[in-house]
Amino acid sequence: MYLIESKRNGEWIYDPGMVMALQEYVKDHVFLDGDVLFPYLMDPAVQIGKFQNAYEEVNQPYMDEHDIKIIRRESGGGAVYLDDRNMSFCFLFDGNSDIYGNYARLYEPAVKALEKLGVDNLEYQGRNDLVLDGKKVSGAAMTLQQGRVYAGYSLLLDPDYEAMATVLNPNHKKIQSHGIQSVRSRVGAIRPHLAPEYHDMTVWDFTDYMICQLLEVNDISEAKRYELTPEDWAGVDKIAAEKYHNWDWNYGRFNQFEYRLTERFSIGTISVGLTIEHAKIAAIQITGDFFGTKDIKDIEGAIVRVRLRKEDLLNALEPFDLADYFGNVTKEEFVSFILSENA
Repeated sequence: MYLIESKRNGEWIYDPGMVMALQEYVKDHVFLDGDVLFPYLMDPAVQIGKFQNAYEEVNQPYMDEHDIKIIRRESGGGAVYLDDRNMSFCFLFDGNSDIYGNYARLYEPAVKALEKLGVDNLEYQGRNDLVLDGKKVSGAAMTLQQGRVYAGYSLLLDPDYEAMATVLNPNHKKIQSHGIQSVRSRVGAIRPHLAPEYHDMTVWDFTDYMICQLLEVNDISEAKRYELTPEDWAGVDKIAAEKYHNWDWNYGRFNQFEYRLTERFSIGTISVGLTIEHAKIAAIQITGDFFGTKDIKDIEGAIVRVRLRKEDLLNALEPFDLADYFGNVTKEEFVSFILSENA
């Protein structure tokens, strides 16, 4: 098995889009005479499955406030919070192996490695989770492409419980959608279960250990590596720019959904019903018992075909004084309401 680390010029890559682009480029363009292991960590991000509606999975205001990115992966499965405190591992396997759809087989080497560190009572639960004392410490996903199995999982050594719980707790919009929603699980940590002599392992110690175990080598210096060429990196940059750094891929890929919100303001009640297509407002109806001197259809028309994103909505409303339409409501308050920041 080859090792391809998420490094460029000897430095780890933390940008979520670049990490995903690196893996996709290798998956589609680099064919070696063996399987591939990609260890990676990243700046805080939520990675969602290919068939999920981003708006159903995340607390977007919290993400904006804490500069947490969202990244849509090519495989299915649910949403997972990733950061630079916990290492994740992806693989490319020969499609003729028995690994596809066999999550127990995928996890087997990691379970054996963790047991050597004193971690007992690991169990498989559901289709693709690894559970420790009833709490989820890993979730896996996989897909079959170009005759190879692209699979991966995270190992929660030191999860940031607050960030994870908040960011994966979407605001309660009344969404009607056909997205594949994540199943929320209680999350645990691996570190408290390590044998005493391993309690002080850093994430880098843990990573080196896991790489050696997964590659079946005694020291990481023995790993068989593939180093990306300048031409490879040009391809990675292109994929990152066109896909993983592209708002339309991460948010707009989901075809259509609807939701309705009602909020009581000082000027009365405002209700909004929206139809969203590819993360843009396709239709909107604003109703309520507020008083205004101008036709509310001006506001509805201004934000139709606008992305469901704070800065885009504020830009679209810039020419209007909302006091003429609602009374004493600011643009910030109205946009926050649409995005459920107060819902």
